[in-house]
Amino acid sequence: MTTPQVISELKKAGSDNIKKILFRHGAKEPIYGVKIEEMKKIQKKIKTDQQQIALELFDSGISDAQYLAGLMADGSKMNKKQLSNWADKAGWAMISEYSVPWVASENEDAFSIALAWIDSKKSNVASAGWCTLSSLVATRADEKLDIPALRKLFKRIEREIEQAPNRVRYCMNGFVVSAGSFVKELTKDALDTGKKIGSVEVELGETSCKVPFAPDYINKVIQKGNLGKKKKTAKC
Repeated sequence: MTTPQVISELKKAGSDNIKKILFRHGAKEPIYGVKIEEMKKIQKKIKTDQQQIALELFDSGISDAQYLAGLMADGSKMNKKQLSNWADKAGWAMISEYSVPWVASENEDAFSIALAWIDSKKSNVASAGWCTLSSLVATRADEKLDIPALRKLFKRIEREIEQAPNRVRYCMNGFVVSAGSFVKELTKDALDTGKKIGSVEVELGETSCKVPFAPDYINKVIQKGNLGKKKKTAKC
């Protein structure tokens, strides 16, 4: 399949009802409203040039295509400029907090890339940075993580979360949850930070979604016996 053919398939699979749901979550045009399960069916039809097609899909600016690009692309084969371009062009949370971080976390330089992004004045880029860190701790072996540097980020969150932009607050809280759940050495620090920052207030639009209270979430992971269990991939 070619990129235009993939986009045509996405358009056919679109649904006005799904669009309405996504708009309530902050989606922006252009978007077709394709279910993720339908995206994955289309992905299976793409037998060759997946990496190049993924890059072209993202550049289309169509939200569904950008999400599919995040499922397809191999971040280890992308350079910093390409990844930063993705972070900059991510127009709303589904792309900046999922597609982009999934791919960025696969890159050899994911940690340094994420640290640069969280310093950005652009909310979508900073959000992508925090979520890249969350994906990183969820998938990378503890011995390959810079534990002291990650631990310092808890203090930064404690200092900055109240003044951070709306979605950045959400992603900071998400990092506390991920680090505490996937890295045993950081669990105590994450629980302490979660208690200090308390219930994080985030405007989530016209949805029933809630921001998890980090200590409660981490303790549930502990109770289920899943503490420190890594994911094979952040993509879903």
